[in-house]
Amino acid sequence: MNTGRGTPAYAERYTAPHVPPRAAGPVGPLSAVATTYAAIKEDLLVGEYALGVRLAEERLARKVGVSRTPVREALLRLHAEGLVCRHPGGGYSPTVPNIAEVRELYEVRVALERSGILRPRTIGRPHDGAALQSLRHDWSMMAETAEAPTPEFVVFDESFHVRLAEASGNREMATLLQRVNERIRIVRMRDFLTMDRIAQTIDEHLGLVNLLLDGHIDAALRAYDEHVQTSLEVVEQRVAGALLQMASRR
Repeated sequence: MNTGRGTPAYAERYTAPHVPPRAAGPVGPLSAVATTYAAIKEDLLVGEYALGVRLAEERLARKVGVSRTPVREALLRLHAEGLVCRHPGGGYSPTVPNIAEVRELYEVRVALERSGILRPRTIGRPHDGAALQSLRHDWSMMAETAEAPTPEFVVFDESFHVRLAEASGNREMATLLQRVNERIRIVRMRDFLTMDRIAQTIDEHLGLVNLLLDGHIDAALRAYDEHVQTSLEVVEQRVAGALLQMASRR
């Protein structure tokens, strides 16, 4: 996202996988594998490759600037992580999302976030007001500077929900939430393909924070439920569309 101010402070801890710059001169085997793995993984997470497309080793090697051996090693690691699967024609292709699994992970995500919203009633202590004010400030800046949809917005969105969980005072909850977010990121990126969806998300985030700052927990919970349900519906529709496109190419 082009904010004109560099990477926003609130996203620094939750950025997409960073591709380390290659040093001048020959690249050693270990650093070549690490660089290649990071580069291919980032492309997968931002939707660079269409579902069902074979990831040709030679083409990937040219793109990253390495030989085919680091590419082969990187694809083995990505296969172990579930980000790529075996292609019928040999090699690998991006893993086709499992809608049932995504729904289950969304259930876990919702359970964690609802617990965070309701936690003040459980422990008798309100959300961290300073943390919520900081969150509101950052997303108010986002509302003023967002210009075009980019794949990185999903990471900014994750950071909002993780920081909201942290504001409840339970950092372990926030850590678990971040892990769930990473597992559904590859499909949630499809939620932010238009400025309409980005603008709606920003408005809903700000509305949720304002409700919590005012102590309106029940209203905040209702707003959150509507927010996440809309997101899931958009993701499912767009993943289904991508699957249909993949089927039509066969």
